[in-house]
Amino acid sequence: MKKAFIALTISSSIMMASYTQEDRIKDMQIMAEAMQDIQNGFFFNNFDMIKAGGVILSDTIMRIEPPLEEKEEKDVMTRFMNNKVKMTNTTKKKIKKKTHKMIERFRDGDYTQALQNFTKITKECMKCHTQLRKW
Repeated sequence: MKKAFIALTISSSIMMASYTQEDRIKDMQIMAEAMQDIQNGFFFNNFDMIKAGGVILSDTIMRIEPPLEEKEEKDVMTRFMNNKVKMTNTTKKKIKKKTHKMIERFRDGDYTQALQNFTKITKECMKCHTQLRKW
C-alpha cells in the first residue's frame, strides 16, 4: 500500500512539474469554451448546459499552475512583490467556489444570483489576465 501511494505521489509530482505553456494554452481554450457553454445555458434557460460548462470549468481551473519561473524564483523579495503563485491559487479557489454556487443557484431557481455568480467568475478571469498576464 505504501509503495502504491509513493508511486502515485511521485508520478503526480512529475506530471505537475511538466505542465507546459502549451498545456496552459489548451486549458485556457477549454475554459473559454466552458464559459461560452455556461453563457448559452443562461440564454436558453438550460440547466444541463450550465452544469456541464461549470463542471468542465471547475475541473480545468484546478489544473492551471503558476509559471515555472515564478515557482522557482530564488529571490524572496521578487517572489513577494510578484505574488503570482499566491494569486493564481487564490483565483483557482474563488472560481471553483463561485462555479459551484452558480450551479446550485440556477438549480434552485434563483436565476439572478446564478447570473451574478457567472459575472463574478468572469471578473476573476479578467483580474488574472490583467494583473498576471499584463493585458
